Amino acid sequence: MGGMQDQAAAGARREGFRALHAEGCFLLPNPWDVGTAKYLAAQGFRALATTSSGAGWSRGMADGAMDLDAVLRHVAEIVGATDLPVNADFAHGYGADAEGVLAAVARCLDTGVAALSVEDATGDPARPLFPLEEAVARMKAARAACDAAPGRGVLVGRAECFLTGHPDPLAESLKRIAAYAEAGAEVLYVPGIRTREEISAVVAAAAPLPVNLLVSRPIGLGLAEIAALGVRRVSIGGALAGVAWGALGRAVKDLQAGRFDALGGRMHGGELDRLFGEA
Repeated sequence: MGGMQDQAAAGARREGFRALHAEGCFLLPNPWDVGTAKYLAAQGFRALATTSSGAGWSRGMADGAMDLDAVLRHVAEIVGATDLPVNADFAHGYGADAEGVLAAVARCLDTGVAALSVEDATGDPARPLFPLEEAVARMKAARAACDAAPGRGVLVGRAECFLTGHPDPLAESLKRIAAYAEAGAEVLYVPGIRTREEISAVVAAAAPLPVNLLVSRPIGLGLAEIAALGVRRVSIGGALAGVAWGALGRAVKDLQAGRFDALGGRMHGGELDRLFGEA
């Protein structure tokens, strides 16, 4: 019975998460461990997303170095930390081929995630992107796994052209997200776009499907301006984890110089104890 209840709860989170994309624009912050997930949930956010970089750094590993089993354990920790729907950063789908992607995505959905993103970057500098036909086959496999899950997992299709050095990243991204939409992606995502013109082009090409915008550093646009461009959700990737590491680095430099000034910027332990005691 417990397993049936868990599956029913996962299905409800997926349906609720899908509904968040229907109108407006929402923030999707990226915790990297249970504590940050609980903290962000307590601040009133309506959903969370994992970050492969933040998770890796917290384990002393580079972005992308975690294997599938480690990723699944991490995703399950974030899902279990709160009642919020979670969107998993699922790299290229963790399969050597479409069949492998289907099996890995099914395992990810078993953790209870509401959604997951599958990207077209190979991780191989010699061939940074999967050929479009292969990328589409992998997306279709992910879609099949999502359709088999209670409440249907939300599939996010990512075109990584800007982050892999493609010579014409915008044109290639627009072609690819159109193909991923046809393959069953429900949300489209082109990490690396920054200007109004790039964002507007992606939103127009994706319509009527919602677009996720990555804001990992200031881009000169606030959330209201981003929403006015038609973006439906904004995630920040490993940026919050990077902010935390930045604060750590500055404090350590202070300590090494024999000063303790940076410790004045800490969050008081009592505040965190109260938060986690109530969670």
